[in-house]
Amino acid sequence: MKQKLNLETWNRKEHFLFFKQMEEPFFGVTITVDCTKAYDKAKELGVSFFTYYLHKTLTAVNQCEPFRYGIIDNEVYIFDRIDVSSTILREDKTFGFSQIEYSKDLNQFAENTKKEIARIQSTSGLFTREYSENLIHFSVLPWINFTSFSHARSFTWLDSCPKISFGKMMDENGKKTMSMSIHVHHGLMDGFHVGEFVELFQKLMDD
Repeated sequence: MKQKLNLETWNRKEHFLFFKQMEEPFFGVTITVDCTKAYDKAKELGVSFFTYYLHKTLTAVNQCEPFRYGIIDNEVYIFDRIDVSSTILREDKTFGFSQIEYSKDLNQFAENTKKEIARIQSTSGLFTREYSENLIHFSVLPWINFTSFSHARSFTWLDSCPKISFGKMMDENGKKTMSMSIHVHHGLMDGFHVGEFVELFQKLMDD
């Protein structure tokens, strides 16, 4: 499910070697996403809005190659497919880390999501299964319309996994928006690539 990227022919080799030595190699941006059309489409299809925009997020991730990169033993690998580990809230207000397999088919992905949410809600604790390498980290703060975002990080734990978070959906004069935070490893991509991802994600949300 993955292949090694040839660093010697990669035009970002110097960038990778520079940023991977930093204690904090991640950079992040917070944007506002227009989700008016996406919200209506989810309702039309009978899919939860959470599942709908999670699917659009993963679709954009899987179409943007740098978001499929991962660092393993100081080498860069390209994964064939990226799945998602999303935080899932339980009734007791704790959460667990899930792993939901991506499918291009929305209905199949919705079924995968439904089953994994049910599994997490029937367990306790943070880590509830074995987790694969081909993941993004995903979370939602539906109580907060945030304008910036940071993550808990251990500098001794080598991590290159993209982290995407959404805030509270706001509705002003019929236009629905959400804040979206994107944190990525600077050794694997730059602002240009994040910009491409954002543009594609918004296009998918508007389709």
